[in-house]
Amino acid sequence: MSSKETSLNLTSFSWRHQLFDFLYKWGMLLTVVILIAAFGLASDSFLEPNNIINILRSIAIVTVIAVGVSISLTVGGFDLSLGSTASLANALVISLFVWYGLDTTEAIVITLALCSLVGLFNAFLIVILRIPDMLATLATLFVIQGVAMTYCFGGSITENMVLPSGDMAEGTIPAAFGLLGQVPTIVIIMLVVTVVAQLALALSLTKHSRRMYALGGNPEAARLSGIRTTRYRVLAYVIASLLAGLGGILLASRIGSSQVNAGGGYLMDAVAVAWICFSLAGSGKPNALGTLVGAVILGILQNGLVMLSVPYYAMDIIKGLVLALALAITYIQRR
Repeated sequence: MSSKETSLNLTSFSWRHQLFDFLYKWGMLLTVVILIAAFGLASDSFLEPNNIINILRSIAIVTVIAVGVSISLTVGGFDLSLGSTASLANALVISLFVWYGLDTTEAIVITLALCSLVGLFNAFLIVILRIPDMLATLATLFVIQGVAMTYCFGGSITENMVLPSGDMAEGTIPAAFGLLGQVPTIVIIMLVVTVVAQLALALSLTKHSRRMYALGGNPEAARLSGIRTTRYRVLAYVIASLLAGLGGILLASRIGSSQVNAGGGYLMDAVAVAWICFSLAGSGKPNALGTLVGAVILGILQNGLVMLSVPYYAMDIIKGLVLALALAITYIQRR
C-alpha cells in the first residue's frame, strides 16, 4: 500500500472516530433537538408554551426519583425499591393530613424521615448481610409495596373517606401543600434537585462526591485507599430513598389523594432516565444533568406521541428502544 493510500485511510479513520465521539458526547442533546423539530412540524400545538409547561410538569416527579437512582449508581449500586418508596410516601403524607390533621411542614418532615428508614433497611441488607444490590432492593420493593398497601387498607386515602372503624375522616389537605404539585413550584423543585445533585456529585466539588465515584469505580481500591465504603454506601441509599419520598410527596400534591401503588409506574422510567444519563457529554458515569436531559427526551416522546394519536400501549416500545440505544452507546464506548 502506498503512503498516499495509507494517509487517506488514516484520515478516514480519524474522521469517523471524531464523528462517533461527537455523537457519543452530544447525541442526547441532538436527540432532543431532533425530537422537538419533528414533533413541532408534525403538530401545530406541540411548541405552544402551555404544552412545553405540560412536558416539564410531567417529567418533574420522574426526574426527582431518577436522580435518586443515579445516586445509587454512583456507588456501584442499583435501587429497585424507589417506586415503592414513592408509593409509601404518597400514602403517608396524605394520611397524615386526612387521618391525623397535621400541617404541611410536619407531614412532609415525618414522611421523609420514615422514607429514610427504607434506605437504611436497604443498606442493612446490602452492606451488613451482603446481599447483591439488585436482589436486596427487589426484595425491599415487595416489602415496601406491601407495607404501603397494608397501611392504607388496600385502597385510596382521600378527604372525607370512611375509615375502617366506620368513622368519617375529618382532616383536610392544606391548600399550601397543593401548590407543591403545581407549576411553577414542581418545576422549580425538579431544577433545584438537579442542580444540587449536579454540583455535589457530577462536578466532584467535594471530597465526598469524589469518594462516592471512586467507590463506584473500584470498591476494593477505594477501601484500600482508606475510604469508609460502608458509610458512603449507606449515605447513597438513604439519599436515594429521600428523593423517592420527595417524588411521592410531589405526586400526592399533584393528584390530591393517595392511590394504591401510585409510585410504581415511575420506577421503569426513572431507571431508563438514570442509565441514559451516562452518555451525556461522554461522562460515562451517573450525573444529574444527564438525568434531566434523559427525562426531557422521554417527556417529549410521550407528549409528542400522544399528540400524534399513537396508542398508549405502544409507547413503552419507544421508551425501551431509547434505553437500549443509550446502553449500547455507553457499553460500546467502554469496550
